Amino acid sequence: MPASDTFANDLAKLIFWGTAIADLAENDSSSPATSLYLALHTANPGGAGNQSTSEISYTSYIRKALLRDNTAWSITGRIITPVADVLWATSTGGTGGTVTHWSVGPGSSGATKIIAYGTVSPTFNVVTDVTPTLSNLTSLTIN
Repeated sequence: MPASDTFANDLAKLIFWGTAIADLAENDSSSPATSLYLALHTANPGGAGNQSTSEISYTSYIRKALLRDNTAWSITGRIITPVADVLWATSTGGTGGTVTHWSVGPGSSGATKIIAYGTVSPTFNVVTDVTPTLSNLTSLTIN
């Protein structure tokens, strides 16, 4: 279901910044999430997947927390990008694989729902001593 440009922008701000949509949606007032978690994937997790679907696995990997505010996320219309490059822990072993996708969700671990996901371009391999990095030029689009 396509949304208007204005509503798509408002929805992105509600999710990524915690900004209310007047007369329609408010950020949780009792215990709002303060961070969203980025996961790396070795294949497309898809619309039916969760954050553990095809999630990369290497020694020292954990999902990366970014605050829900405009210091962490840039929103222009329907486009959401991290404000700065996002660096994960350097691989200290294991076979990570090739990172092809990333996702954003509410959980630091486990099979949590995906709020949004997108491709990583160019893809990159994670091997020992590699620090996975998601460029701040990588974006998600709210449709």
